[in-house]
Amino acid sequence: MINQSSVRMGVDIGGTFTDVVLEVGTVQYSTKVLTTYNAPEDAILEAMHQACSKAGVTAADIGQIIHGTTLATNALIERRGARTALITTAGFRDVIEMRTESRFEQYDLNLCLPDPLLPRQNRFTVEERIGAKGDILVEIDRAEVEAVAESIKKAGYTSVAVGLIHSYQNDEHEKIIREVLAERLPDVMVSLSSEVSPQMREYERFNTVVANAYIKPLMKSYLGRLEGRLSEQGVSCSIFLMHSGGGIISIESAAEFPVRLVESGPAGGAVFAAHIAARYGLDKVLSFDMGGTTAKICLIKNQTPRTSRVFEVARTYRFKKGSGMPISIPVIDMVEIGAGGGSQAHVDAMRQIRVGPESAGSEPGPACYGRGGSKPAVTDADLLLGRLDPDNFAGGSIKLIAEESSHALTAEVGRPLDMDITTAAFGLSEVVDENMANAARVHAVENGEDLSEYTMIAFGGAAPLHAARLCEKLGVERLLVPAGAGVGSAIGFLRAPFSFEANRSLYMRLDDFQPETIQGLLQELEAEATGFVRRCDPNAPITSEFKVYMRYSGQGWEIPVIISAEQAREPNAETFTQLFETDYSALFGRTVDRMGIEITVWAVNASTPPAQAVPIEALPDESRAEENSRRSLYDPALGATVQAAVVLRESMKPGCRVDGPAIITEDETTIIVSSSRTAVAQMDGTIDVIEKAAASKA
Repeated sequence: MINQSSVRMGVDIGGTFTDVVLEVGTVQYSTKVLTTYNAPEDAILEAMHQACSKAGVTAADIGQIIHGTTLATNALIERRGARTALITTAGFRDVIEMRTESRFEQYDLNLCLPDPLLPRQNRFTVEERIGAKGDILVEIDRAEVEAVAESIKKAGYTSVAVGLIHSYQNDEHEKIIREVLAERLPDVMVSLSSEVSPQMREYERFNTVVANAYIKPLMKSYLGRLEGRLSEQGVSCSIFLMHSGGGIISIESAAEFPVRLVESGPAGGAVFAAHIAARYGLDKVLSFDMGGTTAKICLIKNQTPRTSRVFEVARTYRFKKGSGMPISIPVIDMVEIGAGGGSQAHVDAMRQIRVGPESAGSEPGPACYGRGGSKPAVTDADLLLGRLDPDNFAGGSIKLIAEESSHALTAEVGRPLDMDITTAAFGLSEVVDENMANAARVHAVENGEDLSEYTMIAFGGAAPLHAARLCEKLGVERLLVPAGAGVGSAIGFLRAPFSFEANRSLYMRLDDFQPETIQGLLQELEAEATGFVRRCDPNAPITSEFKVYMRYSGQGWEIPVIISAEQAREPNAETFTQLFETDYSALFGRTVDRMGIEITVWAVNASTPPAQAVPIEALPDESRAEENSRRSLYDPALGATVQAAVVLRESMKPGCRVDGPAIITEDETTIIVSSSRTAVAQMDGTIDVIEKAAASKA
């Protein structure tokens, strides 16, 4: 009999594919199926049964499911949320439309800003006012709230966001509004900004609570359907959700705070890359995750992904910070680009090839899928350049049609630019690779990092196809493609700890340091964060990480500063000053003399211990990998089509080596080894792709 506690399942719903990884003990079984947009749970059930069949277990044997999804992100981008109302303080009705005064493109006279999630007629106000220090300046009138509730009822809203000025300091008025709504509108879902994002800066806070309310009915309905459908299949285990900060929360918490799921899939990928980095003892890693719809790039230092407390979705300008919709929640800091296998190409008015962010997704998919797609996508270019085997794509479950790719690429790129089909395909691919390289360069510069010192870890169905070329562009010497790379995010879910970050704004200058206030606040936040984790695992050991956001007086934004548990228990101004100046100097190269320092946000992250990475063993003597066949491959570094060795990944035992140009194939992805590189199989099945010059030195 199967021990249920040893069977775990990771599920990642992407824009094109739904990935499932079934872990039975230490053995993994995985599968990819096309995402079913109208009922995402259908794809999960199909993939689950395929994985169970491979593993020789039944659905009832599964002891734990960890799920990540792009559904929340897509609902925000595509504006497919619930009919939502906002209740806010009188005079602040238009905050989410006025945004901030910053112009991300200063000289663009036709600046295009994203529309607010809620039009003006969906926004209601009440006369009340909380001061910046939490004192009540104007009492709330319950009768006025009841009148607003009646207006909301008549208009037929199904979800309500409540965002009052300075409610992060005092949530009394927001709770009164919830009480009235519960009495008058018991079927309407309510989200309070003091619970969703209790932080200063009303634009970010209001936008976040509106986003939470907007997607809450959708996500609650989906999670309920998923539980029900799994139960019908005999699955009785607990279901957990990956959140944007790189940890796991209960399905109940996810349904209440679905905005925390907005970057859940990419966060799993970053956790996966960090786990591989720990296994190899790498302190500087560039995580590269490219799937069917988007590509994600993340810097991982000291085996820990960088984190942030604000990020943007639905940017109107791809690389412009400030052009999107800010969401103020704990999140792994990464750059996301509309450049996946399904990203579509066209020629613009300047006769330049443009790729993405529009994607063919899974319905209809790239032209080569033969499902009605007429626009050329990245996958079409990869097929025509010889990178993909048309008969063995996705383990042979999808037959690719090169003629369809050729027709689409000729019509949209080749004919308008007078290019032959190979040049058009190379142009499309090169634009995508340069877009990703440029995003990585900008992200590195913003964080003061030199990418030539980094090792790239590539995963996702499309990343290993493009990673070697990306390394050439960025000057990265070493590339690792782990086992299971095609379903890396789903594996990352199984490696993530249970965790939750609680945060709150409390403004304090260091020249007015209040140790007792700080102690009490951090204890409250620790208890709140620990409570969320305990709902997931009542018995696991929990550790807490304390973080404060600090800045010089007069500055607009803060930097995160980690403090130890001892420093949190016995805080003092001198220690906080030293920690801030050390981190500030590391980021900006200097400190500012005689300038006051202030703290704006306090955060505590409670977490169970992360999965332990087993160090990699030494390799046996190298041997030559056995070629399965040879086929034509266009090599960008040479600018020519070459005959490349085709090697089955499963045949590459530890120590097996293949020199580029080569193609290493498996069911879920393909690794392209360019002519400048050589690939060696490591003890854990990872393929180590390194520059030939560096390999000869080693």
